Amino acid sequence: MTEPTGSPSPQSPPPGCPAHAGAVRLGGLEYQQTPSQLYRSLRREHGAVAPVLLDGDVPAWLVLGYSEVSYVTGHDELFARDSRRWNQWEHIPADWPLLPFVGYQPSVLFTEGEEHRRRAGVITEALEGVDQFELARDSARIADRLIASFAGSGQAELMSAYAHALPMVAAVQMCGMPHEGTDTQQLVDDLRISLDAHEGDDPVAAYTRVGERIQLLVKEKREKPGADVTSRMLQHSAGLTDEEIVQDLISIIAAAQQPTANWICNTLRLMLTDERFALNVSGGRLSVGEALNEVLWLDTPTQNFIGRWAVRDTQLGGRQIRAGDCLVLGLAAANTDPQIWPESHVGPENSAHLSFSHGEHRCPYPAPLLADVIARTAVETLLERLPDLVLAVEPHELTWRPSIWMRGLTSLPVQFTPAAH
Repeated sequence: MTEPTGSPSPQSPPPGCPAHAGAVRLGGLEYQQTPSQLYRSLRREHGAVAPVLLDGDVPAWLVLGYSEVSYVTGHDELFARDSRRWNQWEHIPADWPLLPFVGYQPSVLFTEGEEHRRRAGVITEALEGVDQFELARDSARIADRLIASFAGSGQAELMSAYAHALPMVAAVQMCGMPHEGTDTQQLVDDLRISLDAHEGDDPVAAYTRVGERIQLLVKEKREKPGADVTSRMLQHSAGLTDEEIVQDLISIIAAAQQPTANWICNTLRLMLTDERFALNVSGGRLSVGEALNEVLWLDTPTQNFIGRWAVRDTQLGGRQIRAGDCLVLGLAAANTDPQIWPESHVGPENSAHLSFSHGEHRCPYPAPLLADVIARTAVETLLERLPDLVLAVEPHELTWRPSIWMRGLTSLPVQFTPAAH
């Protein structure tokens, strides 16, 4: 997704939106590099629910509190997923960068009630068919192949060469696509653009191309099914249409790739810059799993999620929410809510974070387990193959992608003793 321009600052409210007087525009350098500071200042000034402006100064509410995010995601009857309720559609241009994520589609993401349970059930059962031991073996093979491509040089940029490539290859293999080829690489590029566009990218056009490639995959699996997620969805007794399956596969692949890639890279950054991990992981005193969990609390890949739409006028965190208002789920802000951090520390065994959201629309089981298998295998394999891995720059030189939605580095340059593979 693209980065709204400008620094966080009070803006004039859009017409007919008195509640958004003093709203804060999400964006700017402060947000990119130290979003936790922005969350703290928003919480201090506005409380658990803050009035904000998205791209084009479109008003929304950012839900910052842990209990408030839990309440919103646990009460679908008040805060629902069907974006056609939005009271701002007349102000949304056709090329709005966030349109791929808020424009209503026949996807599991926008369904509600019984229809959502039916669609989510198909995804759950299709993913349950993935053997986690086999996925770990496949991920290790992918990791070995990627590491072999740069191991002899003694240096690498891990974001592009490793962290992004590995979960994408694993995801397309799970769904039955060939892991190599021009069309697969185009899909990888288009997913990146639609989720986290760079300047000059067209996220709407990229999302259209993603849909066309997945449509072709579904057609191929109708004709020749295999032991893969797509085929299991097509064969499910719920009888989903091809269009429904295309939309749900896009959700599965996008969720498997970008967040998992940033989870891997944010964990590697932690282990390469934090002495607790640098000294202790190799000695077995702190596990890779604990580092992965800490990242979900402190640097969660999915920072914010758009969104929920108020079914009727209601109150939340002392705010008057109008019917049709858009709420952005501040998952990262909720995870670092001081109300839930006893003595400013959450232990590595605590997994009550909201990184996979909460409630009926949370990341469907067993997707978080599969993402953990991929991420854990990626980190462990890299450390095993290149045990003297170190940053090639000073920690303060690392920069974050300019996105309010995803938390990920622009690059992670490393050095190591060249290894023959």
